[in-house]
Amino acid sequence: MRIDILTIFPQMFTGPLTESIIKRAREKGLVDIVLVNIRDYSPDRHGSVDDYPYGGGAGMVMRPEPVFLATEAVRRENSRVILLSPQGSLLRQEKVRELATCPHLVLICGHYEGLDERIREYLVDEEISIGDYILTGGELPAMVVVDAVVRLIPEVLGASASLEEESFSHGLLEYPQYTRPRDFRGMKVPEVLLSGNHQEVARWRREQAVRRTLARRPDLLGGQQLPAGGGGEGEEGA
Repeated sequence: MRIDILTIFPQMFTGPLTESIIKRAREKGLVDIVLVNIRDYSPDRHGSVDDYPYGGGAGMVMRPEPVFLATEAVRRENSRVILLSPQGSLLRQEKVRELATCPHLVLICGHYEGLDERIREYLVDEEISIGDYILTGGELPAMVVVDAVVRLIPEVLGASASLEEESFSHGLLEYPQYTRPRDFRGMKVPEVLLSGNHQEVARWRREQAVRRTLARRPDLLGGQQLPAGGGGEGEEGA
């Protein structure tokens, strides 16, 4: 996979793209991530990318020329061009899985008061938002998209089975996890997890996942019912 990130602040990506899982994925050649400075495509010698909005109003608006030129320089026949925008559809795990199958993503990071509307109408394939709040630009959302997508690329994570049990993978939040010591300050690991009975462990985890989702994100349940039996110990060892 190749990901081109179009931004006016490429330095912001230094840490996220050079650490941890993304760093290893790049070193293994599993993903090629390229930072494109939109200012390099400005039509004037000052590298200007913004101007006052027609009709008046506060703030500045990103001009269409540099964004179009930068996108056209990297766009291929199989590219998916995405604008990170609070007006976009909310990023969910289903969308992340879809994006992870794309051979080439082009992520456009907006800034200032917004972008010229012609970018939305004639250049991008879709808009994505990471939440109903406003940030100073599209750089942080782009980092979120890259991190979520790259970890789903085959061979990026060593234990691919763990992906199947993560939160949102089956429309549920993930069940509680425990490790040693089995008794920490009087807080004990649920006995069912120590039983060695894989069927009971699976049943307990399923029930806990449903209960946790019901308590924290009932909107995700979509009519699913609590499984019967196999309760084991309560959440968090209570």
